[in-house]
Amino acid sequence: MAKKNPYTISFGKIPTQFINRNSIIDSITEALDSDVPDEQAFKLTGIRGTGKTVTLTAIERYFRERKDWIVIGLRPDSDVMSDLVSNLYSTVPAITKFVDANLNLSAFGIGLNVSKKSPATSMDYVLKVLLRELASDGKRLLVTIDEARKTKGVTDFIQEFQILIREELPINVIFAGLYEDIESIENTDGLTFFLRATKYEMTPLNITYITGDYQKTLGLSREEAEKLAFITKGYAFAYQVLGKYMWDSGKKELTDDILMKFDDVLAEKVYKKIWSELAPNDKWFMSFLVKKDKMSANELLEITKKKHSEWSIPRARLSEKGIIDVRTRGVIAVKLPRFNEFVKAQVALENSVFMRD
Repeated sequence: MAKKNPYTISFGKIPTQFINRNSIIDSITEALDSDVPDEQAFKLTGIRGTGKTVTLTAIERYFRERKDWIVIGLRPDSDVMSDLVSNLYSTVPAITKFVDANLNLSAFGIGLNVSKKSPATSMDYVLKVLLRELASDGKRLLVTIDEARKTKGVTDFIQEFQILIREELPINVIFAGLYEDIESIENTDGLTFFLRATKYEMTPLNITYITGDYQKTLGLSREEAEKLAFITKGYAFAYQVLGKYMWDSGKKELTDDILMKFDDVLAEKVYKKIWSELAPNDKWFMSFLVKKDKMSANELLEITKKKHSEWSIPRARLSEKGIIDVRTRGVIAVKLPRFNEFVKAQVALENSVFMRD
């Protein structure tokens, strides 16, 4: 029976073979697991395919194995407060018994109708009561919200969360989302607490680790494994895609066919979406940037005949979206693997459509 491919191209699913974000996972779990945590809210951010969901899932697994922790994952497009209370009621036996005996949550469609108790009218009040009950039972709550973005449910929850932690209630939260979505929440009036919460960026995976993994898992030579690792540029999704198709091929060297499949999956699952969300001016500058892997700012301005002031806003947007790296002063580098080839093809396609029209 053939061995199962250890790599996967399904977003959010933890593959058999993956490289842990150990430093991020350890930092967050150690901070939350301390007797008196200094921080109770964290943010994971990055572009699509950088491992946010996998990292969040690893943290959830860690705390689900702890008897004194309760972990609840919520959707950003839901009524977060109401869903949180409903989940606590339906998944935590002690809370179920407590509600059925002490709280009338009939107004929210939760629990039994306790006839001698007036129906609770405020979800804020209900959550505080339940958290106090958890605290008395020596339990702590971790709430996770993946693909976090600015919704009424999320902003209402964050505002209430600020009150809950001031009252020293045992609630903690981790948000995971795209750069622009996390930034949108950070810039919302009245959510200064969220802005100050520690943020971890899903930076590229270590090339040496990828090289070692490809050597061991795919049986490649050191030279070939290193060649493949550099192609991925440390992009987590690219590492999985290239690993998957190398495994499927059974070959020990990269072929044109494998590279074509690699390009196709990145384009279909990630790059087309990223490209569609770029402003026209950002796309225009990218059409020049992709002529090289790295380019000086002066060279870009020279070939585009633009001024620094005209480049500053696209530069900020492209950097914030994780498409370009501008950490080296005066140098612009494209961060995504083979994004240059994708953009060149996309620009050529769009120009041909424009010419036909």
